[in-house]
Amino acid sequence: QVRVVESGGGLVQAGGSLRLSCTASGTTIGFKTMTWYRQASGERRDLVATITASGLTNYAESVKGRFTLSRENAKNTVYLQMNSLRPEDTDVYYCNVILLGGSYQHWGQGTQVTVSS
Repeated sequence: QVRVVESGGGLVQAGGSLRLSCTASGTTIGFKTMTWYRQASGERRDLVATITASGLTNYAESVKGRFTLSRENAKNTVYLQMNSLRPEDTDVYYCNVILLGGSYQHWGQGTQVTVSS
């Protein structure tokens, strides 16, 4: 059974940095895409950034120049480096994984990011 686990969230002051990790385990199949979303309570889940296994990336306008994705394909792991954090980046961050050869979306439980002003 595929399991998606996020980590790295926490409390940071505005202007600070955090690095989130997302790992897909329980499978020998590599990932096709890994995408970070974020969601505040009662709000819709918004796309933050996505990366393909080949390294193509796409970022939401609000995070361009501040957030950077990297990957370790062999570990089925993706990292989201978040710099120059702002209070409006405060949300629960979720990782979505689609494996090679499939279209099913596997979700993690989310990790809380809180940026204080």
